[in-house]
Parts: sequence; C-alpha cells; structure tokens
Amino acid sequence: MVRILRHTLLAMVLFGGGVAGGVWLSSRAGQEWLEQSPVSTWTQRATEEVQSRLPQPESRSGSADVVRPSNFIAVVAEEVGPAVVRIDATRTVSRVANPELFNQPLFRRFFGDQMPQLPQEFQREGTGSGFIIDASGLILTNAHVVDGSERVTVHLLDGRTFEGEVKGSDPVTDVAVIKIKGEDLPTVTLGDSDQVRPGDWAIAIGNPLGLDNTVTAGIISAVGRSSGQIGAANKRVAFLQTDAAINPGNSGGPLLDAEGRVIGVNTAIFQRAQSVGFSIPINRAMEIAEQLIHNGRVDHAFLGIRMITLNPEIVERLNRDPERPTTLTVQEGVLIGQVIPGSPAEQIGLREGDVITQINGQPIRDAEQVQQMVEATGVGNALNVQVLRDGQEQNFEVRTGVLPADS
Repeated sequence: MVRILRHTLLAMVLFGGGVAGGVWLSSRAGQEWLEQSPVSTWTQRATEEVQSRLPQPESRSGSADVVRPSNFIAVVAEEVGPAVVRIDATRTVSRVANPELFNQPLFRRFFGDQMPQLPQEFQREGTGSGFIIDASGLILTNAHVVDGSERVTVHLLDGRTFEGEVKGSDPVTDVAVIKIKGEDLPTVTLGDSDQVRPGDWAIAIGNPLGLDNTVTAGIISAVGRSSGQIGAANKRVAFLQTDAAINPGNSGGPLLDAEGRVIGVNTAIFQRAQSVGFSIPINRAMEIAEQLIHNGRVDHAFLGIRMITLNPEIVERLNRDPERPTTLTVQEGVLIGQVIPGSPAEQIGLREGDVITQINGQPIRDAEQVQQMVEATGVGNALNVQVLRDGQEQNFEVRTGVLPADS
C-alpha cells in the first residue's frame, strides 16, 4: 500500500501538480525534500537497473583492428622521419655529339670552320631516398638510385651529411645497401610484409622532387603484383601496390604500416597514372640486403630461356604463321621463344618451340611462374621440366646456373 501511495504521489507531482508543483520542486525546500525522500532513492535505483541492462561497449585494447586516433600518421612521421635519408648520387654521363648538327647552315654561319668543342662527359646528380636499418650506418635503398655513381652523399633530417659507400647493389631486385660512418644513428623498425593485406594503412616517407621528408598516406591496394604487371619484366619481385603518393625522389624510401614499421621499399610508379605506386616487400628486400652486406653481390638462379605465356589468342596467331614448322596443340603453358647459347637450358637439350607444361610436377600457366620457381630453387639445384615437343611430352632435368650480370 505504501509503495502504491509513493508512486501515486510521484505521478501527481510530475503530471498532475501542474505549474505550482513544478515551481515548489524547483525551490530549495523542494530540492531538500527530494534528496531525503525515498522517491529519490527509488529513481536512482531504477536508473542503475536500466543502465545495467543496456549493452556495454566492448574493450578492444590489444586488437589489431583497434580504432586509432586521427593523428597516428603524424606520430609515425615523427618517430620514423629521423631515420629516413636523402641520397644524392653523382655519376659521369657521356655525351654523344652529332656531327651532322654542326653542318647545318646556322652553325656554319656563326662558327665557320671552327666547330665548338662540346664536353664529351659531364657530371649528373640524381636524388633518391633511403632509410637506416642499423645504428652503425647501414642504409637500404633502391639499386637504381646509386647505380653507376662515383660519389654518394647522405643527408639526415637533423642536418648532418655523410659520404656514403655502396656496399652492394642488385639490379635484378632493385635493392642496394649504403654504409656511412656514424654511431647511434636513428633506425627504423622492420615489419613483416608477409602479413600485409589489401586495405591496410600505408604511409610513405621520402624526398620526392627534392622536397625532403615528405609524408603521404593511403592504403595497400594489392599484394603480389608481378614484375610483368607493372612493366618491369626484368625484376624478380612480387610487389606491394599502394595508393600513397610516390613520386620521383621517393625511390628507396620506406613504406610503413599504421604502427610505423617498414613493410616495403618504394621503388616504382606507373607512367601517366595517379595513385598507383609499388614497393618491394621488406622481407624480400632484407633477404637481398643480407647477401649484399656479406658478399657485395647476389647470385640469382638462371635457366637461359626467353618465354612467352600462351593463351588461345596467341596460340591462334602463332599457328597462322607460315614460318612455324609445327602447330601448337595446347591453349596454355609457356612457349620457349629463345634458348640462350651456353646456358643450362641449351646444355640439357631444351629447344625453341618447346612448351613448358610442368615443373617439378606443378602445372605451369605463365612465364612469371617459371621465373619464380627458378628463383626459389636457387643456384646449382635441379628442376624437373616437362615440355611438349612435336605433340609429345618429354622430361628434362636441368640444374640452374648463375644469372649473368648483363641479363
């Protein structure tokens, strides 16, 4: 009964008391009464009961998908920026003079028989990026940043400048290592590029167009892009693709994840394309770097064939060629277009016109698959290659050689 009267009183105050009741409850006396009244206690308990029944937000601390503050890119830039360097590489370039140019009437008018002597060689300086992987002064960058250079100068964000020594350069993967003489230098933290997924954050730091320590951000657009897909068929790398802006001068700089760990080495852009850049996965880059540091070079496995990936359209076009001695009877595989003289492929009897259908029992569908399997096999190891020749399957065991430097 008391409980019913209490609820009735509350309802009268709230709904039936009108303006007068509201004014009195707003007064000091009314507030003191409410604080001492069991009604206040009941209301508080009711509120707590309702809140306890509402779904509570889950704690996501420690989760890889935790929501990050909006300034996490600035935090990454501040932490990693000091370890990103600008690399100035000076090389001598030869100028090829065109004698016909000086025979033009305009030149004859001004110079007569005294032709000007233009310098045949001149110095050219290129700029790229890199990042310090060891506090003693080891720097990772792209091979094309330092190839052919006589002098390498490294500039740190804090204003220090060092002369650099190229420890080794590998054009096949576009990775190079530079050494500077320093102590307790700022370094990057390496990530695991095998764990990178499309849609992950990507942050690039470098020196595009001479603008030092420029930061851009985006996402990982794709993983495992082949060298053929990006127009660099001579590279043995499966690239990360990103829409973080990468411009000339970014080459050799780091691609970072949301925690500031290096996941790639920025290396290439598509011509006439926007928001399409590529990076060498850091796991692959470090494999090459270790060999460059210890040996000064990298030996890549080599079969000695030039290949064409077959599809129905190419097969039809080749079969229409009256110069071809045989007709292709398959719709996919890898056609050997040329066998390099003296190569392992020639030594074991592979021929132009053979179609590779399997390697080590695995079906082969494109040329880059062959390249990847040869690279993974390593130098001096055997591969079982099955080919289709004149409609007949034949098997060859070929032992890989060392890729020549000029290949």
